[in-house]
Amino acid sequence: MHGKRGPAFWFLAAFFGLFVLFLYGPTLTILVLSFQGPSGGLTFPMNGVSVHWFKNLFETQMVGDFAGSFQRSMVLGAAVMVVTVLASFSAGLAFRTRFRGSGVVFYLAIASLIVPSILISLGIGLLFRVLGWDSAWYSSAFGAHLTWTLPFGLLIMFAVFNRFDRRYEEAARDLGATSWQTIRHVVIPILLPSLIGVGLFGFTLSYDEFARSLYTSGTFNTLPLEIYGMTTNVTTPVLYALGTVTTGVSFAVIAIALVSVTWLRRRRARHGSDAGKAA
Repeated sequence: MHGKRGPAFWFLAAFFGLFVLFLYGPTLTILVLSFQGPSGGLTFPMNGVSVHWFKNLFETQMVGDFAGSFQRSMVLGAAVMVVTVLASFSAGLAFRTRFRGSGVVFYLAIASLIVPSILISLGIGLLFRVLGWDSAWYSSAFGAHLTWTLPFGLLIMFAVFNRFDRRYEEAARDLGATSWQTIRHVVIPILLPSLIGVGLFGFTLSYDEFARSLYTSGTFNTLPLEIYGMTTNVTTPVLYALGTVTTGVSFAVIAIALVSVTWLRRRRARHGSDAGKAA
C-alpha cells in the first residue's frame, strides 16, 4: 500500500506544472496565433482561423528573406553536424590512449564553452576583417558554430568510449579483422545510437545559434538572425507562422533521431535474440 501523498509531493507537482507552462506556454501561444485569419493581428482575441499566414510566409516578403535564411541554416546545420560527428568520433578514438599533452588538448578543446558566445563571434569576425577575408555563413559562421558544437560532441564521445568494452575489438582482431574493419564493422555499429545523438546536438545547436552568428554570418542572415530582424519590422502574424514552422522543424529533427535510435536498439535486440537461438 502506498502512503498518502504529503504536501511536499503536491508542491513539487505544482512546481513542475508551472515549469512546463513557462517552457511551452509561449510556444503554444505562437502556434495558436499563427492560424489567425487574413485580418488577424499580433494579439488575442483571434480574428478568424486560417492558414493564410503560412501561405504568405512562402511568398515574396517586403521585409526579410525566410526561404533563403531557412535554406542557409539547414545547409549550415547539416555541415556542422557531419564535421561534429566525424571530429568527435575521431577524438574519442584518439583519447582512449593517453599521450603527452592530452590534458592540455582536452581543456583547450572545451574552453569555448566558458567564453561568452558573443565574444567568440566578435573575435572571429574581427579576425576575418584583419586578414582581409569576407565573413560568410559558410566560412566564418561555420567555424564559429563548430566552437559550440564540438565541445559537446567531444564530451559525449569521451563518456561513451569510457563505457565501451574493448573486448569486442579484441575478438574481431582475433578473427583476423584489420583495424579499419574493426572500426567499421564493430565499433561504429555499437556506437551508432550515440553518434546519432552527437549529430542531433550538432545540428540543433547550429540551427538555433544566434550569438555566434551575429558577427560572422556576413551579408546573408541565418534563420535566427532573420527571425530577430523580422521582430523589429514585421507586424503581422506571418512572424508567428515563421516561429511555428521553425519549431516544427526542430521537433521533426528530434523525432527522426529518436526513431532512428529506437529502431537500431530493436534491430540489435532482434539480432541478439536470433544469435542466441542459433547457438
